[in-house]
Amino acid sequence: MNQTMTQNEDDQTEATESLLDQLQTSSAVDVERPHQVYCNRDLNLSKIEAVGFDMDYTLAQYHQEAIDALSVEKTLERLVSKRHYPEKILEIEPRPEFAIRGLVLDTEQGNIFKIDSHRHVGKVYHGFRELSQDERHEYRQRTIRFNQDRYVLIDTLFGLPEAFLYAALVDFLETHESHRDHDWRQVYDDIRYCIDLAHRDDSIKDEILADPESYVTRDSNLALTLHKLRSSGKSLFLLTNSFARYTDQIMSYLLDDMLSEYTSWRDYFDIAITGAGKPAFFTEQSAFLEVDTTGTVRDEDVDEFESGVIYQGGNLMDLERMAGFGGDEVLFIGDHIYGDIVRSKKSSAWRTAMIVQEMERELRQVRELHGEMMHIEELDREIERLNEELAYDQDLAYKIDEILEHRENGPETSDLENYDLDQLEATREKIAHSQQEMRQRRHELLESLRETEKSFETNFNPYWGLIFRQENENTIFGEQVEDYACVYTSRVSNFLNYSPAHYFRAPRQPMPHERF
Repeated sequence: MNQTMTQNEDDQTEATESLLDQLQTSSAVDVERPHQVYCNRDLNLSKIEAVGFDMDYTLAQYHQEAIDALSVEKTLERLVSKRHYPEKILEIEPRPEFAIRGLVLDTEQGNIFKIDSHRHVGKVYHGFRELSQDERHEYRQRTIRFNQDRYVLIDTLFGLPEAFLYAALVDFLETHESHRDHDWRQVYDDIRYCIDLAHRDDSIKDEILADPESYVTRDSNLALTLHKLRSSGKSLFLLTNSFARYTDQIMSYLLDDMLSEYTSWRDYFDIAITGAGKPAFFTEQSAFLEVDTTGTVRDEDVDEFESGVIYQGGNLMDLERMAGFGGDEVLFIGDHIYGDIVRSKKSSAWRTAMIVQEMERELRQVRELHGEMMHIEELDREIERLNEELAYDQDLAYKIDEILEHRENGPETSDLENYDLDQLEATREKIAHSQQEMRQRRHELLESLRETEKSFETNFNPYWGLIFRQENENTIFGEQVEDYACVYTSRVSNFLNYSPAHYFRAPRQPMPHERF
């Protein structure tokens, strides 16, 4: 009898160990980066016959801190003189580090937030005060839709002073007029009116033209880049919203006397179009006008383009007809995600290149913070490993619970006799203890990851972090660049590092189920 009991116990132990084994195994270039051109869609430059350029923030890159301070100063002056804000706002000091592209202004609540490609709201500021998670609760309950007047997307560098001023005035008014209910939409409209007025009355432009060295970067490689493209047989054209007087002086500052082969900036371009009115240029039918460098109209009946002449207005259809090029043999390079890239992409077959000058600083910073990035990736991998172990243990625990539940709630069956139930209970307790330890470890790792990511991101922008990333996702700005720009880079002169016949190949982007 003792021998029989010993045999039964051995059989139970063997069956139990076999069950546990089955359950646990059931469910596993030489160009440095800041000066590279990055590719979203294949682009063969040898097939490009014409290259078009925007001017502001494309050919002409501005010293962002100086231009932002100038825009803030001129806008505040007009808020006082035209919209009767208190003179004390003139004491507001610019914070050039505050705003980045991709921010969203909530003109109903007086908030500014950063949003990812899935329309998930991340950080939120009311004025310069960051809102807590509880205060951000409303945004977790709604989908952000940009067809609503409530939200304004800051997607150009021209818009950065606008975002700063909105935060600054919210902060100022709640500090100095806290007894009032403020109409934040009116505050935004006032800022928008006054900043537009400062551009229309030329007060900003006149300051820049009086001292271009303080506001505009003169890149010696720009002239070489344009020369290289022209020498390969490509036609070059300028297509800018700036008018002739400003365009002529800025382009002269950038290109005149750079290369002996070109006596004037106009010699680099087969066609020069100012006052283009993008994005309407791509959808409407305005006529081309011939103008002089002061903007005075010389001819309203333009039937063909002449080299060295400045034009104004016009439209996509007539440009392609008179120039003799069009479709996917044109590459257009600009900085405005909607006016230059999205609209040209939707209205024509032009290929597109986006200039994102902030990339240069961010990529240099990434290189310096390589160790921190590696640490973040290690934390991610460890959290993923713990998640998998917890999932396996949870599945194992459920199945053991089912077996033990049969013993407690129903008659014993011959199947239960095959297992050592005490061993199963001991294993269940061991799993519960292990899960508790792993959850605690995961909590600690997640806290460490959040703190490490926060510290990492403040090296790029102390308020918002990186322009292309929000935690693990692309920002909405990053999504737009990825969706609409065939290639993107930090400055036009980066194309000097590539042959005019270079074939840019997009990296293969497998879906999650295609990754091995």
